[in-house]
Amino acid sequence: MRDLGAAAEFYARAGFQVGARNTHPWGTQNHVVQFDGFFIELLTVAAPDKLTGEGLTRHFGIPNRDAIARGDGFSFLLLESHDIAADVEDFARHKIGSSPALPFTREAKLPDGGTTTIGFTLAFARDERSPQTGFALCRQSNPQAFWNSDYQRHPNGAHGVVAAILVADNPADHHIFLSAFTGVRVLQSSSTGVVASTPRGDVEIMDPRSFRDRFGVTLGVEGDGMRLAGLRLATRSLADTETVLTGGGVAHHRHVGRLVIPPQAALGATLVFEEVS
Repeated sequence: MRDLGAAAEFYARAGFQVGARNTHPWGTQNHVVQFDGFFIELLTVAAPDKLTGEGLTRHFGIPNRDAIARGDGFSFLLLESHDIAADVEDFARHKIGSSPALPFTREAKLPDGGTTTIGFTLAFARDERSPQTGFALCRQSNPQAFWNSDYQRHPNGAHGVVAAILVADNPADHHIFLSAFTGVRVLQSSSTGVVASTPRGDVEIMDPRSFRDRFGVTLGVEGDGMRLAGLRLATRSLADTETVLTGGGVAHHRHVGRLVIPPQAALGATLVFEEVS
């Protein structure tokens, strides 16, 4: 995000509970919007002079800096790992790996005002056809200090992720990469795209026309290959969610039984609410 404060303020107006600002050692800062087993990371580069060297600077900090320079929106898709070493080997076998396992820790603020240390180990993958979109797996250490049900109660009623949505002119071109990255060997394919169903939600690739038909949003052509265009979020009541969005002055529309915040309002991303009990 070019303006992290504005991003946090938007997500708060949209009815999300936004976590405290955190700092990474390579110069980025973030806020986290947390769900059960899933989070949206709002991120900016606060100290560009620290973006030097290898490791997470090269694979995470610099790609996010470059993505922010191109404009706001989603830049990285991270999936959960249960065995990061095995995943690095699997990425290598499928020739999509771009890093070894890269660990880091940071301070985290607790609800009572105290602090603790949380840790993550990431392994990065690369789709050669999609140089402007980042992909990685993440294994947490001390996860009990990160996940907190108090942070997962959002005034807009959102309670989980349904799917991450990638858009590409030719979704089938990315079928092999999507399978290798997600570990889902049998994908669902149709005339509109491909879907990998994971334990945390779907990862779907669709073409721009299908995206427009399903969500009422027309996307311009930007860059090569896939772009991470939006999220489908579960809410128990679209009416209640709409009340919160309207109260927060957040532009939105209804489309095919969904509530949609378009990228012009959501800082380059498309946020889709679907009624799921």
